[in-house]
Amino acid sequence: MQPLLDTIKATLSKSKVEKLAAIASDETFSVKDLIDLSFHHDEQIGFRSAWILENVYSHHQERFLPYVHYFLERFSTQNNLSALRHYVKILAFMTGKNAPSEIKEIISDCDTDKIVEVVFAWLIDEKIPVAVKSHCLNILANLIPKHGWIKDELIQTMNFLIDKESIAFFARVKQIRKQLSVSSSSFSVS
Repeated sequence: MQPLLDTIKATLSKSKVEKLAAIASDETFSVKDLIDLSFHHDEQIGFRSAWILENVYSHHQERFLPYVHYFLERFSTQNNLSALRHYVKILAFMTGKNAPSEIKEIISDCDTDKIVEVVFAWLIDEKIPVAVKSHCLNILANLIPKHGWIKDELIQTMNFLIDKESIAFFARVKQIRKQLSVSSSSFSVS
């Protein structure tokens, strides 16, 4: 893991992040290493690790798949706001309608109560950036088929936050409301 740590101490370009995501494997550095480094005391290292992690998920899911449970276990404890943006984006994809069947099955079998609780808390936390909150909306909407009670809470929370957040947040709320008007059993937001 030290070579990875040395590499991500410096500023990374998008192409470098993509290259690092492409070589992530148990022989070089694992997804578990990236997850662990995303909690590094140096917030920039944590951010860069999470950015690479998101790219592994997006472009090399076969490498991410063995670590889905570990990611879900650590998810609720992420407190680096820069890394959190990537974490919530990954989970929004994992809970979305286009997620691979293996991941859908893991999410279905997983106890997601703690995740839902934390995501709602992030949604109403004034210190959480709007980009994170937008993905939180997606995660919660995507989990309605598993936790039916989320729908009413999410509607109330969106109504509460709508005047307190930015135009970008308002646009996402509008999208989520549209999705909520569709049958809860047949939708998922990505």
